[in-house]
Amino acid sequence: MSSVDFLAQEKIWFEKPRYDEAERRFYERTNGSSQNIQDIGANAILQDIARARENIQKSLAGLKNTLSNKGSSQASLTQLSHPNSGSSNSGAGDQGEIISRIKSLELENQSLYKVVDNLRAALSKLECRVAVLEKRPASVTPAPAASVPFTNGTAVQQKASAPVKQEEEDDDDEDDIDLFGSDEDEEAEKLKEQRLKEYAEKKAKKPAIIAKSSILLDVKPWDDETDMAKLEECVRSVQADGLLWGTSKLVPVGYGIKKLQIACVVEDDKVGTDLLEEEITKFEDYVQSVDVAAFNKI
Repeated sequence: MSSVDFLAQEKIWFEKPRYDEAERRFYERTNGSSQNIQDIGANAILQDIARARENIQKSLAGLKNTLSNKGSSQASLTQLSHPNSGSSNSGAGDQGEIISRIKSLELENQSLYKVVDNLRAALSKLECRVAVLEKRPASVTPAPAASVPFTNGTAVQQKASAPVKQEEEDDDDEDDIDLFGSDEDEEAEKLKEQRLKEYAEKKAKKPAIIAKSSILLDVKPWDDETDMAKLEECVRSVQADGLLWGTSKLVPVGYGIKKLQIACVVEDDKVGTDLLEEEITKFEDYVQSVDVAAFNKI
């Protein structure tokens, strides 16, 4: 048996790393959704700081490697400059190649210095943002991260100071009211009574919420010879305040017998299922039984 046939018959889960990665992302998303918005913002900033520090460390490590390569290139250049190193033609060619490499390394070194400076500046900005977030008072409710930028604490301080100013204005208004011995007590009392009266009238005009329900009834006849049209007519003849009949259909039961399935909407305070069953079962010539197939609140 060849190796290809053996692998074709062997049961191997080749895509297991993909499923493991998907499972890890699912649990990370599940665990992350339970945190509040402030923790998510802080974690994102901490991740940015960690990523910036990691980039700086990588850049510094690359810079060290570059400097070490530069030192080794200079050592080889000095070694080639001695007369005992070999023929003059090959030494001159190697020396030119080493000089070009040194120049390229110096250019790369300069670019790495620029990258390191940029990373340091970004790291200092991130540290400032973290310091601003840590200095915010605990009583201030944090705003959503998507609507308020956290570059500085100006927006948060303005939102926090607005309720304080409003409370101070309310305290000043309360201090201006003289509750004892003032001539305006009678006018204030009349104004208060008038407002209470207006509020009561407004509340009385507001329509009350009527609770309604949707009911689906199964009306079963005695046998297959029962006139179903007459049975439906008898059912719809039941009328009451708060009762509205809806659509109906005949559903086969067995042995040629069909039941009437009819829907209605009722007001809970006026009509109930007991009343409907009692009124429909009065038609004993056509109706054998009445069952509630479905009952839903509207």
